[in-house]
Amino acid sequence: MEFVYNQRNNTLVGRNIGQARSFRKRLIGLLGRGRLQAGQGLWLKPCRGIHTLGMRCAIDVVFLDASQRVVGIERRLPPNRIRMQLRAARSVLELPPGTIRATDIRLGDRLVAKRGGRRP
Repeated sequence: MEFVYNQRNNTLVGRNIGQARSFRKRLIGLLGRGRLQAGQGLWLKPCRGIHTLGMRCAIDVVFLDASQRVVGIERRLPPNRIRMQLRAARSVLELPPGTIRATDIRLGDRLVAKRGGRRP
């Protein structure tokens, strides 16, 4: 688990962010889980598009390029939706609904992950 910060405003985006790097983990993602709690999330790497088919609640979605800069934002994506691939994206961060607004994530921001919670 990692801490994720927004480098622009030095804001903690999440303190309990898991990573899904294998095909199987990315495929399963958040399926079968209940609502994410504040500070939780899942970073899918590599990934360009997602779906919420079979999920129970909405999520905030942040699309990031190879430099971890935000290239797309989807607030409160409801269950049973598909978000097609975003060409510039290389990874996707799934967060509890309201996180994008609460942490002021904007296009162009750079998100960085750190183990142990030390700010970058």
